[in-house]
Amino acid sequence: MLAFIILGTLVLLIAIGVPVAVALGLTASGFYILSGDWHLLAMLPQRMFSATTAFTLLAIPFFILAGNLMNTGGITERIFRFANACVGHIRGGLGQVNVIASLIFSGMSGAAVADAAGLGQVELKAMKDRGYDPEFSAAITAASSTIGPVFPPSIPFVLYSSITGVSVAKLFLAGVVPGLLMALALMAAVWFVSWRTAMPREERASFGEVFRSFADSALSLFTPVIIIGGIFGGIFTPTEAGVAACAYALVLSMFVYRELKPSDLPRILWFTLLHTIRVMFVIAAAGFFGWLLVHQRVPNALIEGLLGVSSDPAIILGIIVVILLVLGMFLEGIAVIVLTVPLFLPVITKLGIDPVQFGVIMIMCSMVGLLTPPVGMVLFAVSSVSGLSVARLSRALWPYLIGLMVVLLLVTYWPLVSIWLPNLVMGPS
Repeated sequence: MLAFIILGTLVLLIAIGVPVAVALGLTASGFYILSGDWHLLAMLPQRMFSATTAFTLLAIPFFILAGNLMNTGGITERIFRFANACVGHIRGGLGQVNVIASLIFSGMSGAAVADAAGLGQVELKAMKDRGYDPEFSAAITAASSTIGPVFPPSIPFVLYSSITGVSVAKLFLAGVVPGLLMALALMAAVWFVSWRTAMPREERASFGEVFRSFADSALSLFTPVIIIGGIFGGIFTPTEAGVAACAYALVLSMFVYRELKPSDLPRILWFTLLHTIRVMFVIAAAGFFGWLLVHQRVPNALIEGLLGVSSDPAIILGIIVVILLVLGMFLEGIAVIVLTVPLFLPVITKLGIDPVQFGVIMIMCSMVGLLTPPVGMVLFAVSSVSGLSVARLSRALWPYLIGLMVVLLLVTYWPLVSIWLPNLVMGPS
């Protein structure tokens, strides 16, 4: 009953429009005030501070900054041109290019909103110029941006690692196969939608055009090699990889492509600061709220409640996935992760489910949440860029959501999809 009161209060505050971070802090503080445990409020500053001091969290602002530099410095345009030369002739044309470009860009920024707002502008303009349906263009741009946080590097995986202690490198490897499957599922959905409607067809690029676009984008395409190769080659940590990505993107954009001017840097740094503050405020507030949950033994009650329904891990996983998907309709992805991981981690540990697999399930559920109203961050980002209403965009997203859900079910009920590669490279957990 206590667990329902705490979680119900949190949901109520969010439902009436209180910001997530404020709702988390108010729920925890209000509980201790009403229960008379005023002395426990002294833990508020300490818990909020400690929640944001994990070394791995330093990677978050650097990957956000790297994505912003790439969007401003001409890197995203070159990636798009190369993807167009490779797959623009396949049925669905620029829809297929959209997916491949997002897959490549995901190896650099690790943020869905950065993909949707930055690369998305390039994709939407190109599709509009070639006469593509606005709803189709906006829907595939939104859906393809969700590959970014699953395919390495990934800001949500960094956050999940800081909460659970699971290796960031293992989580990055675990996202490779699911990320590729997401791309294939979206490309299949594009093919299906374009087969049913009259879509513009791109001409097959000549070998010379493919080579020229590759040569023009080669230095940009080298960014994932630096990030992923550096991490698994033992050259630097994931946090240091974020710093390396920023430095490389800065040099490339300012001194090689010469599309980034010194006057652009204050705006880029300010936008990065604002985004980082929003993320870290949620993490800080969740630190105190998580301590309340542990102090009141809410995870224990949740374990007993779920195991009371069934002891079958498949059924429990299904229930957890449904809960995560519903929460994703109302909460931003970062908030879902910081709120639910402390709750569900003891459950999956007791059931013997690999925390690496669960991390991929968690991030994929939060990605689907980014595409579902009423609080889908990517929905609003693409709606703003495209000028399309959220309602029209939501209706056009269904074929792609079905594809993503198929991949989510594979990850949930076929563990090898996520754990095969990390176990092969780094050994079992």
